[in-house]
Amino acid sequence: MIRFDAVTKQFPDGTTAVDELTLTAPTGRITVLVGPSGCGKTTSLRMVNRMIEPTRGTITLDGQDTGRMDEAELRRGIGYVIQHAGLFPHRTVLDNIGTVPRLLGWDRKRVRDRSAELLERVGLAPQLGGRYPAQLSGGQQQRVGVARALAADPPVMLMDEPFSAVDPVVRDQLQDEFLRLQGELGKTIVFVTHDIDEAIKLGDQVAVLRVGGRLAQVAEPSYLLAHPADDFVADFVGRDRGYRALQFQQAPRLPLRSEPTVVIGEVPSSTAAWLLVVDDERHPLGWVEPARIGTREVARDDLHRGGTVAREHGSLRGALDAALSSPSRRGVVVDDSGALCGTVLAHEVLTAIEEADRPERDEDDPVRGGAAWVAAEAQGS
Repeated sequence: MIRFDAVTKQFPDGTTAVDELTLTAPTGRITVLVGPSGCGKTTSLRMVNRMIEPTRGTITLDGQDTGRMDEAELRRGIGYVIQHAGLFPHRTVLDNIGTVPRLLGWDRKRVRDRSAELLERVGLAPQLGGRYPAQLSGGQQQRVGVARALAADPPVMLMDEPFSAVDPVVRDQLQDEFLRLQGELGKTIVFVTHDIDEAIKLGDQVAVLRVGGRLAQVAEPSYLLAHPADDFVADFVGRDRGYRALQFQQAPRLPLRSEPTVVIGEVPSSTAAWLLVVDDERHPLGWVEPARIGTREVARDDLHRGGTVAREHGSLRGALDAALSSPSRRGVVVDDSGALCGTVLAHEVLTAIEEADRPERDEDDPVRGGAAWVAAEAQGS
């Protein structure tokens, strides 16, 4: 557990970056610090491993005052991930991952085995281990950065906007991979971001900071969206927070319809405006317009890849987004293996949202609109 007790940081020019911050980051959970520029997110993070020293207040790590700990010892027990990964350009991927274990005195074989294990764990191919950072994509470099932070199996990880320097598609993949890893490892993580969507997706709790480093609100994501503490939090979370909150509501059984499909290399037989393309295992690949193809076979270049895919037992937000973003306006729904279950229309998802928001009716309670209430109304008319 990491605890900030009335922590303040004032710089020599008189600027107060963090002001009386009191906050607890629970063991084994992800605490996300979010807020506008100048709110002290990164300063707060760096005070944990004493890259920045607090002016006042205390930070404790599992009950130990970090200000009384040896700096080198403190930092060896904390994984640290930053933007652009911060890899050593002259070292191979495996050597980068093994940096901290080598400093801890691990033998060469143990370091290599641990580095190779983590390379696979973060979803990178073994052959990448001998390459240098410049030979990797941005997303691959960030994965290596995460692997390096995990190498000595630290109980605590600090992550400073680690996914902000990559494109949105890769960023989404990295977030999913990060959540998968956290599900396996259960680290105590403090994560800094300026992106409220990322904060809501990744955080077990989200701490919203004001400019000047004052804590505005800390809460679980679903509560934060539904109950912002004041206008500042409401504005920062966004006017579409009601839509965002749908990601915490599981979709009920939706009225899925059978969707005509075609595979690459086949000639479309449907006259529909849009036709769903799947592979041999019925995984959706995209949409095509049969009118544009005519009598020739469907090729990959014909695919319209707009539109997201929702999981059968996923969230209401996922189902609604799939319907609204699809070029056909039919949301694609898949099972846990990624195979097509069917499609759903936006108005059907909206109906499910309305039903989810209605209180359950008690058939014997005339006040709540059940059968007894109907009978009472009939008698009174």
